[in-house]
Amino acid sequence: MQPGYWQAELGPSAPRPPLPGDLEVDVAIVGAGFTGLWTTYHLLRADPSLRVVVLEREQVGFGASGRNGGWLSALLPGPRARYGTGADALGEAMRQQVLDVEKTCAEEGIDADLVRGGTLTVATTGAQEQRLRAHVATEQPHDPDLVLLGPDECDVRVAGLRVGAFTPHCARVQPAKLVRGLAEAAERRGAVIHEGTTVREIGTRRVVTDRGVVRAGWVVRATEGFTAGLPGQRRTWLPMNSSMIATDPLPQAFWDEVGWEGRATLGDEAHVYCYAQRTAGDRIAIGGRGIPYRYGSRTDDSGETARATVAELESTLARLFPQLAGTHAAAAWSGVLGVARDWCASVGADPATGLAWAGGYAGDGVTTSALAGRTLADLITGTASDLTALPWVGRAPRRWEPEPLRWLGVRTAYAAYRLADRVETTHVDSARTSPVARIADRLTGQ
Repeated sequence: MQPGYWQAELGPSAPRPPLPGDLEVDVAIVGAGFTGLWTTYHLLRADPSLRVVVLEREQVGFGASGRNGGWLSALLPGPRARYGTGADALGEAMRQQVLDVEKTCAEEGIDADLVRGGTLTVATTGAQEQRLRAHVATEQPHDPDLVLLGPDECDVRVAGLRVGAFTPHCARVQPAKLVRGLAEAAERRGAVIHEGTTVREIGTRRVVTDRGVVRAGWVVRATEGFTAGLPGQRRTWLPMNSSMIATDPLPQAFWDEVGWEGRATLGDEAHVYCYAQRTAGDRIAIGGRGIPYRYGSRTDDSGETARATVAELESTLARLFPQLAGTHAAAAWSGVLGVARDWCASVGADPATGLAWAGGYAGDGVTTSALAGRTLADLITGTASDLTALPWVGRAPRRWEPEPLRWLGVRTAYAAYRLADRVETTHVDSARTSPVARIADRLTGQ
């Protein structure tokens, strides 16, 4: 897969050796992304005597962990109502996890370009404004720090800005720096990471690879968007593709005009929403859904981003910042994330089989994976804690529909969302959300 901008900025890392053959350990972790590495890190903090091995087909941070938008956000990974009475506890744990990651970076000397500037969500049509106002009214009782802002109060000045919503519970990060630094921190504590090792099968207390069999007291499936490629897991989490572009460094005159001095992450209230950040190098990195899903839960290992997707993101950039009309992407990349059928993440560990897992973050995985790693460490070591009582522990959402229903449903839903955005943009002063979007919401289960 072609490296994204984040990885290219760092340059290639020295490859770690593959699994040398059969092995016996205490914990075998499949996947060297955020979930696997945070689990490893917290396990070894809890018990330095544990023998922990991480198995990775490619390289550390190869998947979504090194390709995401860099939002260390406290957003709930899914609709609040579906977590029941424990939703507030999960929300508070997410807010604390943002601080915990920041603290860990300081303690471990991880320079991830982390700036805790919050998140600003903007509305540029009447329908978007109505939805954003309703969202703030619904969420403020659960997060009093969430506030509604007028156009003159927003840190970022985007075209057509009607209203914004701001929460301080988010930090901008360079994700490839974070995941690489985390891997090195785990290794300093005794973890062994084997790259270039393809896992063929995950079973009860064993992992079968192309390099040998690893037997372990616990096996952690930390494969997120690549889970569908494992035997028996094709319908567990849907692998959804997301794409990003980055501009060249922008001149100071541009920043003087648009602001963005607080380095808040930036999103909008469109149905096919975007997510963006001002990077440490004064670029804008912006992402969204391109080709959201490939038939049969296939994942694209090439990392190619379709020209139409790049053009769509360039158009979104120009819509928000007309000063950048005609600007072409300096870099483009794609990645794959995991989505559960109910759009809620889950964490689990079964002592009877020694199997543990976490994922289904639906695009909110930077902070969520860190919280999952801490939770898995408690579950595996048998430590009863507030984390092990959170409502996402042990969730078992129903499986995705078989093909071709899965492909038809996702493609139809995203086509409907794009149509709804066009309708709302055409009727910019209408406060009515397009009925097409409501139909798509029912179709996707959001």
